[in-house]
Amino acid sequence: MKVSQFVTKIILRIFFILLFAALVPFFYGDQAKFQHIYLVFHHNWEMIFPAIIIIAFIFLLITCAVKKFKEPQLNWLLVVNTIVLLAYGIAIYIRIFQMVH
Repeated sequence: MKVSQFVTKIILRIFFILLFAALVPFFYGDQAKFQHIYLVFHHNWEMIFPAIIIIAFIFLLITCAVKKFKEPQLNWLLVVNTIVLLAYGIAIYIRIFQMVH
């Protein structure tokens, strides 16, 4: 049980550090470059999957925090969800970085 708590907290810290590090260029970078970036989705249903991942992350984060990370099953679900969300966020970050530079 201690391992799942430790891994969950480490993954969450990595996620939030990377999230804040990815936001730094938006605040301190050249704002003119970011004004003409558009993410186009050809079908509306393509937005369902990222929304499900984000909503599940928020739900699991709140649930685990309320239960003080004592339930290993929820902790591992949060770890898997956070890793998938990290992969999705990194893919979007790379795509936007390619558009800017």
